[in-house]
Amino acid sequence: MSQITIQRLGLHGDGIADGPLYAPLTLPTEIIEGEVEGNRLKNIRIVEPSAHRVKAPCRHFKSCGGCQLQHATDGFLADWKVEIVRQALAAQGVETDLKPIITSPPRSRRRAVLSARRTKKSALVGFHARASDIIVDVPDCQLLHPDLMPALDIVAELCQIAGSRKGEISATVSLSETGLDLAVRGGKPLEGPLLARLAQETERFGLARLSWDGEVIATRTPPYQKFGDARVVPPPGAFLQATKDGEAALLAAVQEAITGGKSGIDLFAGCGTFTLPMARYAQMHGIEGEKTMVTALDAGWRSAQGLKKVTAEARDLFRNPVIAEDLRYDFAIIDPPRAGAEAQIAELARSKIAEIAYVSCNPVTFARDAATLIHAGYALEWVQTVDQFRWSSHIELASRFVRN
Repeated sequence: MSQITIQRLGLHGDGIADGPLYAPLTLPTEIIEGEVEGNRLKNIRIVEPSAHRVKAPCRHFKSCGGCQLQHATDGFLADWKVEIVRQALAAQGVETDLKPIITSPPRSRRRAVLSARRTKKSALVGFHARASDIIVDVPDCQLLHPDLMPALDIVAELCQIAGSRKGEISATVSLSETGLDLAVRGGKPLEGPLLARLAQETERFGLARLSWDGEVIATRTPPYQKFGDARVVPPPGAFLQATKDGEAALLAAVQEAITGGKSGIDLFAGCGTFTLPMARYAQMHGIEGEKTMVTALDAGWRSAQGLKKVTAEARDLFRNPVIAEDLRYDFAIIDPPRAGAEAQIAELARSKIAEIAYVSCNPVTFARDAATLIHAGYALEWVQTVDQFRWSSHIELASRFVRN
């Protein structure tokens, strides 16, 4: 078994040695030994650890796949994530000011997708092991908010009641202002007695809402999320920023990027994470592909006080982007999924919009879109990296573009 030196970390957090060979849970400069299997190393032993190696804060880390990078110092991870953003931009020939990263604290995740499977006597609930369909129980998880932790036992009981022995269920659980909001998929088909039983369990567990394969079983109290001065009830399982701290950091960056203007458009608006807070200052038009999220956004605005006019539209911005001639707004906010927004960015590049706040969860597609805007005459003034998926390889950012 020969010794191997780790050269760098890959985009998914694995150490990479010459070859390339991929070694999970290793860090640059470490000398390791391991068994080669294809292009990966297994049964790894650290011969010489990195100065940045630390003891993982969570006892589940070695078995659970929910985190990839608890074995590194916070400072190393912060520098590494900002460097990933810099390298993605450099690959497109883009340079800009990179602000210091903002990282969410431990135990702050307010939304998570749990997996559950029935066993002979009970049920197993948690996250998958690395590269496996095995579910790891995580009673001492250091990611989840303390108020989210009771969901582990609740999902276990629901799985025993209505989970299939043939497969696992997926439970999206979110903290709302009024309690846990639980959306389950993959369970038994709903029928009369089961429907009544699940409604009873909603009351017994004190859930704000329970939905099953997209159908709302029961709502004890509306599961409100607060976006600025508005309270919104998202549809079951809807996208929500993973932590309150991360959402606040992204919103602050958007508000810094937009310095003025009477009207704005929010592209990929979701339920109004940015649309509704910005409506304190400007008339807003939000566009989102999911009609149920648009309905939630509109209802949130109508029930709020002191906001300027907000309109909302359901539209597939990948197939039907807003053309440049219709982008008659003072500013734009865009927060696309991981694939970026190539078609919509092409129209923004042709527009006369003065300021753009671009929020992204993928530095690579962001850099591609940034290059398009810059080529069309926009300047990328800064990028704010945000780490709300602590100890993972996931990176988010917000940025400011201004037309020259």
